[in-house]
Order: sequence, then structure tokens, then C-alpha cells
Amino acid sequence: MPVEYPRLSVLVGELGVLPRAVRSELRRSFRAAGETALTKARSNAGWSSRIPQAISLRTSTRGPRAGVALRVDARVPHARPYEGLRRGGGRSFRHPVFGEGWVIQATRPYLRPAVDSVSEAVLAASRDAVQIAARSAGFR
Repeated sequence: MPVEYPRLSVLVGELGVLPRAVRSELRRSFRAAGETALTKARSNAGWSSRIPQAISLRTSTRGPRAGVALRVDARVPHARPYEGLRRGGGRSFRHPVFGEGWVIQATRPYLRPAVDSVSEAVLAASRDAVQIAARSAGFR
């Protein structure tokens, strides 16, 4: 579930092509900033035996999606409906159960609450990382 921070994308865009060492340090800083959200999301999905291990953290230092993103492996197909990620959103979803037909089940969001609870801290840490990278690249 990527959360886009337009100001962060602008900062990274203004830096242009960064030297490999600077990008590496920036990626490391982004990862450290996103670890809190990753831990929180895995904790929120603790009711599932498969979803917590399927959540991963991705970082990027290029393009319009520069920053941190939480992702869930597509090989865990029930993760999406439980998060409530479907057309129209909603607080429930329907699925077939053998011998019972279709049943309605409540969603149990785990990503969005994790992102919402730490987004300001992640943004601040990412902004600091970009500023440090900019200074080390020669920007003032």
C-alpha cells in the first residue's frame, strides 16, 4: 500500500541523478524509517497465519514514487479482501463457503491503520534522509 508524499518526490526529483553511494544511504534511511510501519502492519495482521509473513517493505529513490511502500505478496489472495481493498471499499466482503453458499464477512484492515499511525514519523525521517543526501551530494 504505497503512500505517496508529493513533497518527498519533489525533493528527490530536484536532486537529479544521485551518486550510487548517496542513493544507497538514502535507501537505507528510508528502510529504517519504514520498519516501524512494517512491524505495526504485521502486528495488526497477527490474527492470520499467512498475511504477516507476506507483508514486505519496498524503498525507492527514483521517480514519482520515491519513498517507502508496504506491499503484500499476491500469493496470499485473502489479504486484499480483508484489508477492504476492493471496488467500492466497504466494511465487508462476500465469499463462498463449501456447503453453505455465499457468506458475508467483515474486513479486518491491517495496512491502513499501520500507515496512518506512523505516517508523520516516516515522512519526517524520510525528509531528513533526503536533506542529508542532498548535503552529501553538494547541495546547500
